[in-house]
Amino acid sequence: MQSDFKDQSNNITMSDQADLPSEFGTFTIVGFLEHGTGKEHSAIMKGRIEGEENVPCRIHSECHTGDVLGSLRCDCRKQLELALRYIEEQGKGVLVYLRQEGRGIGLINKINAYRLQQDGLDTVEANVELGLPPEARNYAFAASVLKLLKVKSISLISNNPAKFEGLKKEGIVITSRIPVAIESNAFNREYLNTKQSRLHHQFNDSKEVLGERHS
Repeated sequence: MQSDFKDQSNNITMSDQADLPSEFGTFTIVGFLEHGTGKEHSAIMKGRIEGEENVPCRIHSECHTGDVLGSLRCDCRKQLELALRYIEEQGKGVLVYLRQEGRGIGLINKINAYRLQQDGLDTVEANVELGLPPEARNYAFAASVLKLLKVKSISLISNNPAKFEGLKKEGIVITSRIPVAIESNAFNREYLNTKQSRLHHQFNDSKEVLGERHS
């Protein structure tokens, strides 16, 4: 890959690729600069994905509190780890890591929403109380990354129907969906229930489920 490749139609600059040995497996990482926002995203890849069908794919939105700090308020880090382990086991796949914290509302707003949740609001009500949408993520850039990497079709690792529909709307062919079911704890049980009941996340509607079934 070129170190300063720019796709003029999608306004993307792509970095060189580099090896990424990790506790979850050995991958290749490449960075992407989104010129419209100045955000830097990345893709973590395994094996051959260019021109391939049914590529295991996770589109993962940044979660500083979960991914980095190990917060028990969400299931983000567990989903990230399970997806990377699954891609390693399959011998191919891609995880696109998007810089859109807090379902797209940003870190400060997410922390403010956490405070409202401590007062009894659920994750949807807290966003609305702040004057924000419950779901503000956009998957157009992720679709551009997959097209740039020349992935023909994907097997999407996700519970989120909005993600599924958002990628399809951008022209991504999705051949199947693999849910990720994380065992709840005392801190995230209501959060997971709310995602299922109000955001319509689907945990257990497939023969293949990563992780433990959510109850």
